[in-house]
Amino acid sequence: MKSKMSRNIILIALLGLLSIDKVAAQSVTVEAKIDSLQILIGEQAKVQLQVAMDAKQHAIFPAYTDTLVKGVEIIETVKPDTQFLNDRQRMLITQEYVITSFDSALYYLPPMPVTVDGKEYKSKALALKVYSIPVDTLHSDQFFGQKPVMKAPFAWEDWYGLISCSFLALPLLGLLIYLIVRIRDNKPIIRKIKVEPKLPPHQAAMKEIERIKTEKVWQKGRSKEYYTELTDALRTYIKDRFGFNALEMTSSEIIDKLLELKDKEAISDLKELFQTADLVKFAKHDPQMNENDANLINAIDFINETKQPEEENQKPQPTEITIIEKRSLRVKVMLICGIALLSAALIGVFIYIGMQIYNLFV
Repeated sequence: MKSKMSRNIILIALLGLLSIDKVAAQSVTVEAKIDSLQILIGEQAKVQLQVAMDAKQHAIFPAYTDTLVKGVEIIETVKPDTQFLNDRQRMLITQEYVITSFDSALYYLPPMPVTVDGKEYKSKALALKVYSIPVDTLHSDQFFGQKPVMKAPFAWEDWYGLISCSFLALPLLGLLIYLIVRIRDNKPIIRKIKVEPKLPPHQAAMKEIERIKTEKVWQKGRSKEYYTELTDALRTYIKDRFGFNALEMTSSEIIDKLLELKDKEAISDLKELFQTADLVKFAKHDPQMNENDANLINAIDFINETKQPEEENQKPQPTEITIIEKRSLRVKVMLICGIALLSAALIGVFIYIGMQIYNLFV
């Protein structure tokens, strides 16, 4: 009884080992297929070699050089493509070979070996039929000899880049020559400036008084501003006309200085104007409307009585001033940088033109 039980245990163990080996063997599958069983000479076909295995296993595909079998050439071996299946427990690796043949025949493609974890697995065999191109030997007159070398037709599109760069090179070359001449010519820069003539003192004063008269600030209750502008205009006129700095003098000092130069009658009204202006500016005096108008007239009369006589039809001419400047270091640096940049651009343009001409005629 015990011996019978022992035999049963041994039999069960052997069956378990066989089933485990069978499962392991079934975990790797190798399949080969071809996309076209028949091709013409020189045409191409694709052979796919697929391996399905566990994700932890490692596969080595056959390393063909240039032929699959004699007469069947390998043009390209595509990079393997890997796909994961069953939650990344399994993977499918696809290796593709592009083949062709230049001899008509029926080719036997033997099983393709793949090594997985040191064990070799083989795919099924394939077949490839290569046909030659049919030739009509009965009508030989339809065959033509070798064609002569034909010239490519002229196309403007091929010349657009060359023409554009040629037109671009001309202004760049002209500008480069100009900058080189400028930097070699180290002469000073001469500029002429026209200075407009200064108005005569009485005209400048009358122009300012006319502005004051037009604005009529005294009618807006701004008497202090009015008298300040009016006396400033008179002080400037006196300074330019009589040659002493009336702008830095008091009213009484100006009157005393004028009395030394002019008659008292011409200055009496001006004295009254200055006194009124001092009262407005320092004593907050509020003059009447007619008093403001009278002082404005007094200022005009004083200017007309003391102005210098003018020659008829004499118009002041603008004065031309010549300014000589030496070229600064900054300008020289800018010229040198411009020459360097233009030179580099021209070299690039000429290289491009040369390459285009070479490609068109060679």
